[in-house]
Amino acid sequence: MDLRTAEHPRPNHFILHLSDTHLIGGDGELYGAVDSEARLRQIVTEIEASGGRPEAIVFTGDLADKGEPDAYRKLRELVEPVAARLGAQVIWAMGNHDERGAFREQLFGQLPSQRPVDLVYDVDGLRIITLDTTVPGHHYGELSSDQLDWLAEELSTDAPDGTIIAMHHPPVPSVQDLTALVELRDQASLAEVIEGSDVRSIIAGHLHYSTNTVFAGVPVSVASATCYTQDLNTAGGGTRGRDGAQSFNLVHVYEGSVVHSVVPIGTYATVGEPVSSDAVAERLALAGVRIAPAAPRHRATDTAPLPLPVQQDFALTGPIDTL
Repeated sequence: MDLRTAEHPRPNHFILHLSDTHLIGGDGELYGAVDSEARLRQIVTEIEASGGRPEAIVFTGDLADKGEPDAYRKLRELVEPVAARLGAQVIWAMGNHDERGAFREQLFGQLPSQRPVDLVYDVDGLRIITLDTTVPGHHYGELSSDQLDWLAEELSTDAPDGTIIAMHHPPVPSVQDLTALVELRDQASLAEVIEGSDVRSIIAGHLHYSTNTVFAGVPVSVASATCYTQDLNTAGGGTRGRDGAQSFNLVHVYEGSVVHSVVPIGTYATVGEPVSSDAVAERLALAGVRIAPAAPRHRATDTAPLPLPVQQDFALTGPIDTL
């Protein structure tokens, strides 16, 4: 029997992408309708039970519905033990419902500040940059000229395995007209910085539904919310939030592509014969099919790792190490 190698090898990197947890500080339901903590707890429980081992778990904003310190503490207590057991970094990005002071203090142990929270992470050669697109007191998004200059400087040097940008407000057209009120403004300026760089993917949230497009030649993937979602079948182009269809995304980074996959929460009736991972390996072997290992990493042995994380402080002359 001839041995055939599958078209694609194993991925170089695997991360999880979650968004819009909207936790509240005390007990009760979000907007009197949904238990956002219970939904997130269900998701992280299902993630851990799956046996997957992501290198990082990235949250793209609106972590706390009202920016309450207790909500951020609750989030850490829920997420960090699971991430530790999985061996995954946790990466937080700001959203328009978050409050910069409490965000810094509760998630990073910093003194409260209203500076943008822009950070750079090294995930074993994959660079993840979180951009703070929030405008305090407003729900639309925007990046200042200082932030764009900082981003351009970071991207002036390629990362070994490329860059993923994580941000809250996505640079995408929306299928719901009302979101024009809360969109990311001046997207053309961001496109000028990203185009031609080593950015391989942009991941975002904010919309409460999953969607995908291309921006400045870069794939964009928007993760739906973990708390509640938008019903895109609403008549007449209106909006309707619903306690259902919550999901998170898997992000697999290959040598030549990045694959984003939506995973809805919940368990459903089995259709056909379930096949275990061991049985899958046996069937591939019987069919003479092998999946090649991940492509060799680009990192040279003498290349220093990126700081984890680095934060730009615009009151200083350059980035500072915050942890």
